[in-house]
Amino acid sequence: MAVGFGKVILLGEHAVVHGRPALAAALQRGAEARTVAAEGPELEVATWELLLRAHGERDPGPHAMLQSAFEALLEAYEPPPALRVQVELSLPGGAGLGGSAALSVAVVRALDAALGLTRSDDEVAEMAQRAERVFHGNPSGIDAAMAAHGGVCRFERATGVRTVRPARPLPLVVGYSGEQGSTKQTVASVARQFEREPERVGEIFDAITAVVQNGQRAIEEGELDRLGQLMILNQKLLSSLLLSTPRLEEMCQAACEAGAYGAKLTGGGGGGCMIALCEGPEVSAKVAAAIEAQGREAFITEAGA
Repeated sequence: MAVGFGKVILLGEHAVVHGRPALAAALQRGAEARTVAAEGPELEVATWELLLRAHGERDPGPHAMLQSAFEALLEAYEPPPALRVQVELSLPGGAGLGGSAALSVAVVRALDAALGLTRSDDEVAEMAQRAERVFHGNPSGIDAAMAAHGGVCRFERATGVRTVRPARPLPLVVGYSGEQGSTKQTVASVARQFEREPERVGEIFDAITAVVQNGQRAIEEGELDRLGQLMILNQKLLSSLLLSTPRLEEMCQAACEAGAYGAKLTGGGGGGCMIALCEGPEVSAKVAAAIEAQGREAFITEAGA
């Protein structure tokens, strides 16, 4: 079974699109894929009861982009493989958890396995980025890199991923707001703000960079309380870029009141998910319950799958 990891961005989203560093961690959820023989290239997403045929009749609904992304991946295979890729996805779409990248990485790995091809994690991520451009326009590359590599990483567009080794586990609660965010739209929004107000937005990016640098040290030294405070600061900076929502703010506040070290949105924003850093299972359970008490979904995990 071929696997692509979901991810959360611990610190640094959006600034990373503009060349700054970010810290990301793989999740214990993502996408799994396998292949069976078919008349031509097909993509089946069992989670959505969906079957798409490459270069066939265009899907008129919301899955047209997925069809185009699948075709972008297939451009690297000549001739097009007579295979159906069957995918199980365990992440919500539009939630900021890297679902599209996890799916793309799993598809590439399943096709490569069936065709006897071997690629490094970096090469798989580069392949998946073809599909990510269809989904997100100008993605940083962090989702594809994390989906392929796993673990906890520092990512920069210019240098790619560098492994970060936590001194202790990073217990997280992931809360889903129920609001679908569009990374393409929020990335474009921040780009417009940067164009109009380069000094103000540049200073915010500088502050986020400092948060990331301090956050890496906190992770490597096992100082979860300090990391939590940096997450809270990062959330304020992201809010100043109009990336948060009232619902996400309420969820972050509830998590902190329930005992989390810190909480913030993760991913593109404008909806999607938030994350809360906790001391351990007991606090994680309380934080998850506090989020669910607001009528939202939550699950407990550990960063760095």
